Amino acid sequence: MKTRIKICGLTREEDVDAAVAAGADAIGFVFYPPSPRYITPQRAAELARRIPPFVDVVGLFVNEAPEFVRAACEALPINVLQFHGDEDAAYCSQFARPYLRAARVRPGLDLVEFASSFPDARGVLLDAFVEGYGGGGHVFDWTLIPSNLPSYLVLSGGLTADNIGDAIRRVRPVAVDVSSGVEAGKGIKDHSKIAAFVAAVRKADESI
Repeated sequence: MKTRIKICGLTREEDVDAAVAAGADAIGFVFYPPSPRYITPQRAAELARRIPPFVDVVGLFVNEAPEFVRAACEALPINVLQFHGDEDAAYCSQFARPYLRAARVRPGLDLVEFASSFPDARGVLLDAFVEGYGGGGHVFDWTLIPSNLPSYLVLSGGLTADNIGDAIRRVRPVAVDVSSGVEAGKGIKDHSKIAAFVAAVRKADESI
């Protein structure tokens, strides 16, 4: 099965173009003000106009007021919501839109129980545990992922063109999510790294 690819944290037109040209399945915009990749929904709407049909637009939120999420959904065509804070299932479900729920993986966290508590999520996104929110570009221990996870798995956390092949062969996620691993600087994407990452995913798919 083809592994879906999301390039997250885009802030510039040329980076959106490069991600689309490389074959990304989804483009992610970060609506979390403390993040160096944060952009406003209005700015995201400008960038989203460059995204062709059948490439998903994903909006990332962290413990945001529901009114802000709704306003962002009105400002641009968000296909999937991605929640990275402490949101519960009732919060995530109120927007009548597909969503991913992120888990910050660490020893002791029951991922089966976590996924089961979000039964209507499109999938769970597994990221590294760091202080604050977001994976910080760190890889977590993939052996902590249970084989009986009751949800589609999206893998994130420190992924690069160098390690994504091993990640796909070992974890077999339905999708991968990369941000810092394809950057020249925070919020500034490296187009050659994007192309190399996508190519490495496709090569791994062929080897399975």
